[in-house]
Parts: sequence; C-alpha cells; structure tokens
Amino acid sequence: MPIFEPIVPGRWSGRLTFSPAVVAGNLLFISGTTATDEELRIVGRGDIVAQTRRIFQMWRPILEAAGGGFENIVETTDYYLEDTDYAGTAAVRREFFDPPYPAATGVRVAGLARPGALIEIKAVAVLSR
Repeated sequence: MPIFEPIVPGRWSGRLTFSPAVVAGNLLFISGTTATDEELRIVGRGDIVAQTRRIFQMWRPILEAAGGGFENIVETTDYYLEDTDYAGTAAVRREFFDPPYPAATGVRVAGLARPGALIEIKAVAVLSR
C-alpha cells in the first residue's frame, strides 16, 4: 500500500521522474515548480515576476485536484538566482494569498536545473481530509 497519493492533474510528461505533488495523510507537498508551458519551455524568460505568477497559476489545478486552494498552503520555499527584482515577487504573492500569509523562505542559489528559470518554488499545504 503506497504511503502517498500522487496528484497529477491534466497532462504530465512521461519524461519526468517526479509527481507535480503528493498527498500524505492530510499534507500536500507541491514539487519545486518552474515557470513552464505544456511543452516544458520557460514562460516569462528574463522576468522573475512573470515566472512567479506562472508558477502560482500552475499550482491552481494541483490544489483543486487535491481538494484545496491557496488558503491551504502553510509554507513556501523560493529558490532564486538574483536579488534583482526578487522583491517584486511579493506583489505576486499578494495576488494569490490572503492574510494570514503562509510561512516562507527565500534561498538565493547559484543555479537551477532548468535553463532560463529565474525562480523555483515548492510548497506544503494542509488539507481538510
């Protein structure tokens, strides 16, 4: 018996060796997400604010498939390349999250796995299951 349930809404590339998210008990773990389109091409190239918005847009069907929403997210972790314009991501967070805001950590990194990505974000949510 599996200890977690994969959440795979819509189309998912067989090339990838991870699930977009998994549910374990009442916890939803959303995998690190970069701003891509359906063909795994970077969206918002050169624009961390646009990439952040795209990532949160990509989370909506994941959250809905798991029976939750942005209000269920309790923690996010941002991995980003440069401080330039990183502050602009806060305005995007306010578009998707209402107070009280989830816990958040920002980690500046030397590089990300997907070329062209300026930010990768993962999250944990608590579901009412």
